[in-house]
Amino acid sequence: MKAFASPSMRVLYLNQHFARPAGSCDGRSYEFSRILIERGHRVTMVTGIHDRGALEVPRGQLVVPIKVDGIDVIAINVQYRQTMSAARRIVAFLRFMVMASWTSARARGVNVVYATSTPLTIAIPGVLAARVHRCPFVLEVRDLWPEIPIRMGALRNPALKALARVLERFAYRNAAYIVALSPGMRDGIVAQGVAPEKVAIIPNASDVGMFRVDPTLGAAFRAEHPEIGDRPLVVYAGAFGRVNDLGYVVRLAAVVRETHPRIAFLLVGEGSEKPAVVRSAEARGVLGQNLFVHDPVPRAELPRILSAATMLSSFTLPLPIIEHNSANKFFDAFAAGKPVLLNYRGWQADLLEETGAGLVLSPTDLEGAAECLAAAITDAGWLARAAAASRKLGEDRFDRRRLARTLEVVLVSAASGDPART
Repeated sequence: MKAFASPSMRVLYLNQHFARPAGSCDGRSYEFSRILIERGHRVTMVTGIHDRGALEVPRGQLVVPIKVDGIDVIAINVQYRQTMSAARRIVAFLRFMVMASWTSARARGVNVVYATSTPLTIAIPGVLAARVHRCPFVLEVRDLWPEIPIRMGALRNPALKALARVLERFAYRNAAYIVALSPGMRDGIVAQGVAPEKVAIIPNASDVGMFRVDPTLGAAFRAEHPEIGDRPLVVYAGAFGRVNDLGYVVRLAAVVRETHPRIAFLLVGEGSEKPAVVRSAEARGVLGQNLFVHDPVPRAELPRILSAATMLSSFTLPLPIIEHNSANKFFDAFAAGKPVLLNYRGWQADLLEETGAGLVLSPTDLEGAAECLAAAITDAGWLARAAAASRKLGEDRFDRRRLARTLEVVLVSAASGDPART
């Protein structure tokens, strides 16, 4: 490893799904990059073209340099969309892996390589770039892959499963440090033989400055949608993927409509399961009645929708492995100062119950879940207390700037060869 003494770093940041604020993807990589730059570092982002990332490259150009708010972005013209089939996604991952390897090797003056998954194939260009530049490689694990697709039955071929396990071990073995997004993810990584001191927990974060907006913005959104009006409103803003199990919301809305018809649900986003969710809502008679589906909006426009919510929500399939997730929407709720609704257990549910910042519904008992939701969302006192607890979590524990400084410590420690003290 080459010597590193300066407090200023040149970070080569690899994220196939990087998004600008005008996009509708999460802003973790954008915000962390901006804060690192504010603190005197240089960041070069190597990314692909995501349908919700708001990055554009001219047709026919394969690699395009773009300046995004001080970030040196190298956009590789490999398209990715949430609605792609599994086979097309794999092809996109492999194409990006090859091009990112070539592009990253050509960067200049790199002190540390930081690659964020998913997909886990991002580790290959990350490790290769670190070897070319003779600097450390730091891996961010956003999901426990390949464990999740294996448990969900999405990855069944024995040869592919074995290959995915090899890639996982390759990524962990070559990382100077690993950033996990939850305690459960950290435990899963350590269970693969990684030394605990090599793994730092940096969860997704709350952009308080972005989402703590004037309530009049939420009131204006409600006024624009008279079908919502002043009804108690549960908002979900995120992906319509299989793992998100939004069919649960449709079934819950059908039960709630029978007993508490004023309570409304708003689903905002895109994904492969969206057509099925809409068809199910139509079949159950809730679409346009107490359940509404909107297209995704740029992340910069999301605060007004979250401001309109009575409660914000996150849902998943009832699989224990998914309980280790670190959903952006969960932390956006803290940033917006709104009570949070979940239908799964795990560390996030424990946090809500410890602090009173939200509500955890049964994933199977819909009648009980409907009554529990109705009791909370119509109780002004409970809502006020939960909102206050949510705001406190966003400000005190999960503020984006606080967590970005933790990441800075990890990257500087890797670049300098000193132990990280996070």
